[in-house]
Amino acid sequence: MKISVIQLNSQTDKEQNINDALELATNAIKEDNPDLVAFPEMLSFNGGTEADKIKSAERIPEGETTIALSAFAKEHGVFIHGGSFFEDAGDKIFNTSLAFNPEGQIIAKYRKIHLFDITTPNGNDYRESDTVLPGKEIVSYIASNMNVGCSICYDLRFAELYLALAKKNVDIIMVPAAFTLQTGKDHWATLLKARAIETQSYVIAPGQCGEFPDGHNGMRQTWGHSMIIDPWGHIIAQVSDGKGWATATINSTYIKEIRSNVPVSKHRVL
Repeated sequence: MKISVIQLNSQTDKEQNINDALELATNAIKEDNPDLVAFPEMLSFNGGTEADKIKSAERIPEGETTIALSAFAKEHGVFIHGGSFFEDAGDKIFNTSLAFNPEGQIIAKYRKIHLFDITTPNGNDYRESDTVLPGKEIVSYIASNMNVGCSICYDLRFAELYLALAKKNVDIIMVPAAFTLQTGKDHWATLLKARAIETQSYVIAPGQCGEFPDGHNGMRQTWGHSMIIDPWGHIIAQVSDGKGWATATINSTYIKEIRSNVPVSKHRVL
């Protein structure tokens, strides 16, 4: 199975963001012919005020992001992991991932469980819970006989979620993200490698890169460095600076080899 991660620099123009994302994905398909294309968190809207975020939220399945990704999956005959976007939940919103099969049907919906309420080392405050409701369900789905687990960005810091996915026998874990520059430069690759090693799964991590407009604090920066990591913790594909994509082949035989050589699941006692 071949997977492409798409790296974006989404802003607050939803139509432009969707067009940019699908253009990059089209180029990736033409050049690399992947079976699955994975987009980052906030693929269709990133930044703005709390009111802007709520206004951008969509109903599923009738929202424009859902419709665009579904049509794209069907047109190109590929699986799509739709990063995440804001799902309408009344006064608040969910940060939601959708997965689509090559017929354009929704095969999974995951709502981000852990919300990003922190102050970064440079003093920037992030309060995702001001607008976003937490999800509650642990979600996986099947794509080309591979079991794919779902997570989003800040989830990456919570090993218990990935242990739960490991207990579901996932082969691949998705981590679409918009990691901040301040935390990303020190923690992004380290945490991704840890999750791959501890679950003995491939980790697919498409990210946002560059600056985006914050509604209260001017421009903020995301880390990028979208990557694919194998079950031994090796980075096997990575996107360069700026928008783009990277592609790698996922080898189910290699997963079995790693798990046979170091049978962590059999040794687990907690």
